[in-house]
Amino acid sequence: MSSSFDLSGRVAVVTGANTGIGQGIAIALAKAGASIVAVGRSAMDETKAQIDAVGSTFHEVRADLDSIAPVDDIVTEAISKFGALDILVNNAGIIRRADAIDFTEADWDAVMNVNLKTAFFLSQAAARHMLPRGTGKIINIASLLSFQGGIRIPSYTASKSGLAGLTRLLACEWAGKGVNVNAIAPGYFVTNNTTALREDPDRNAAILGRIPAGRWGVPEELGGAAVFLASDAANYVHGTVLPVDGGWLAR
Repeated sequence: MSSSFDLSGRVAVVTGANTGIGQGIAIALAKAGASIVAVGRSAMDETKAQIDAVGSTFHEVRADLDSIAPVDDIVTEAISKFGALDILVNNAGIIRRADAIDFTEADWDAVMNVNLKTAFFLSQAAARHMLPRGTGKIINIASLLSFQGGIRIPSYTASKSGLAGLTRLLACEWAGKGVNVNAIAPGYFVTNNTTALREDPDRNAAILGRIPAGRWGVPEELGGAAVFLASDAANYVHGTVLPVDGGWLAR
């Protein structure tokens, strides 16, 4: 059974891999044997050091994903460097917080561009390589806000709800052609995006009171789900949105 989870010889592009969830997933895929193309707007020295330590191959691509301009170049560079693209993890995401009544168009567009628009067009660019080969894995990083409304994050909720829908649509189109499209919906994890929540005593207490596991998740705890969806063990898994949430949605 362990060979079903072996990613040796495969090439994974992970966006937003410089920190947090993207970093945790990149390291997990590397531990399973994949070569990693890490995409981010800032230096990824820490990610590289941890991937080097497990003996996997690392390549960094600096790109700002607030537009689709770098999408084709990311795929081209990955294939040029490693000869293939087997796995795409659309993790890069941003968040803006304000009451819906005060939310600005600029904050709406910024979040939707990174979280949804670029994720779609990067998936499209990757699929143009994967579909002719009849194989590939695309993993979108959704959210609990793909299922729920939340408060004070209208564009984030819209983008993550849209990403869940997009996951299902792409699965419907590409499953019969050998490309698996699925998503992971993280719960409340210790990341830069949740710093404001964790530092607010009232919000932190309310969140912890709702999580059956009784604690915030840490990024490496998403690694198992990512390796599973990227591996042959998930060959018949299409269009699912897998919560990794400490039991939040079960409450």
